[in-house]
Amino acid sequence: MPGDVPQLPRRGPAPAVDRMSNAELARLVESEHPYRGKALFELSDRIPHDDDAATKVAMLSRLTSLRTARLFDRVSLAWSAIIALLAAETPHARSLAYEAFAALDDAERKDMLDYLEVTAIQDAHPRIG
Repeated sequence: MPGDVPQLPRRGPAPAVDRMSNAELARLVESEHPYRGKALFELSDRIPHDDDAATKVAMLSRLTSLRTARLFDRVSLAWSAIIALLAAETPHARSLAYEAFAALDDAERKDMLDYLEVTAIQDAHPRIG
């Protein structure tokens, strides 16, 4: 009918990410599930106290799907993963953040440094929450 607004498909209920294992969360992100951001943020919240979560977030930051998915403006899900690793301020997480950052292409690295307002990734100490 004219004037009808098309309906978007329903996503279904959000998964209970707080009750999922790190491996389950990583699989949700890798599968490009509609709630992959929610799963990534749950894993990111675990980084300060869980080296396995940090390792999985670093691995996930290299996915093309996260590098192209924008949270806002120029900030991608991959950047948010790297920022979460930096913000955890643990030696393991920071080391992984530097490696994940190095895996970005030159233009992305320059853009991210500009966003973080630093000249070297080692100088970035973002705070989350």
